[in-house]
Amino acid sequence: MNLFYLRYFVKLAHVKHYRKAAEELFITQPSLSHAIMQLESELGVPLFEKSGRNTELTRFGKEFLVCAEKTLATLDEGIASLQKSAKGEGLIRLGFLRTLGVEYIPDMAARFLKENEGRDIRFTFHTGITSELIEGLKEKKYDLVFCSRPLEETGLNAVPVRKQKMVVITPQDHPLAEKEKVSLEELLPYPFIGFSRSSGLRSVVDQMFEKAGGHPLTVAETEEDQVVAGLTAQGFGVSVVPFMDLLKRLSVKILEIEFPENDRYFYMISDGRAFLPPAAQRFREFVMDDDHDL
Repeated sequence: MNLFYLRYFVKLAHVKHYRKAAEELFITQPSLSHAIMQLESELGVPLFEKSGRNTELTRFGKEFLVCAEKTLATLDEGIASLQKSAKGEGLIRLGFLRTLGVEYIPDMAARFLKENEGRDIRFTFHTGITSELIEGLKEKKYDLVFCSRPLEETGLNAVPVRKQKMVVITPQDHPLAEKEKVSLEELLPYPFIGFSRSSGLRSVVDQMFEKAGGHPLTVAETEEDQVVAGLTAQGFGVSVVPFMDLLKRLSVKILEIEFPENDRYFYMISDGRAFLPPAAQRFREFVMDDDHDL
C-alpha cells in the first residue's frame, strides 16, 4: 500500500473537500482523485461518498481512518525517534556491576547530561554480574556495559576506566588477623571463600594466586562480593575481595596485600559488531575522555 496515498486519504477525510485537500497537500486534484481510487480498488470497498459539495467517509472509510491514523502516527513517531538518534539524542542503555551503581555510573551519567543540556537524552540502568552483562551486550540488550574484563572474545572492545584495590579479609579471631599486610601465599593453608565462575572477579583472584605460586583450599563459592564478605565475617574462611565500605561494618579484619599486584580493573565494554547509536557513541567518548585514576 502506497504510504503517500494513506496520507492523502487522511487529509481528505479531515478536509472533506477534494480541491481544498489537494491544495493543502500541494498536489493536483486529479492526482488526489487517482490516489483515492487506487486505495478503494486495493481495499475493494468505497471509502468516500458525495454529500452535497463535500465528501464524507463511508462506514468503511471511517473504519479505515482509525487504522490509517494509527499507522501513520506510529511511523511518524519512529521517524522522529530515528532522527533524534541521528542527531546524538535518544536512549542510552547501560549495564553495570552493582558496585559501580553507587557512585561511578550515576556521576558519569549526570555530568554527561549536564554537558549535553538541551538534548533529548535518556538513560536506562541495569545491574548484574559480569557474565550476565556480557551476554546482554551480545544480545543487544545494552549499548555499553561496565564490568570486569571478559575472557577474550572476538568483537568485544574493552577499555579500562576504573580500578579498585583488592584486600584480604579474615574473621576477627583468625591467626592472620594480627597482621596488617599479607602475601597471598600466606592464605594457602586456610579455608578460602572464593568467587564462582560466573563472577568477573573469579579470574582476577585466580590470576593473583597464580602469581603467588598456588591455589587455596576453596570451601565455598558465590557470585557477589558482599556475600563473600558476609561468609568471611561468620568464620567460614578467609577471602580476597575488592575494598568496599561494607567491610568496615562487618566483623572482619582488613589486610593489605603485599604480593602480588592487587588492583582490580573495571572496563567499559562495547560490541564492535553492533551499531552503536550516536548518543551512546558520544557517552563512550565522554567516559574515555574523563580523567580517571588508572
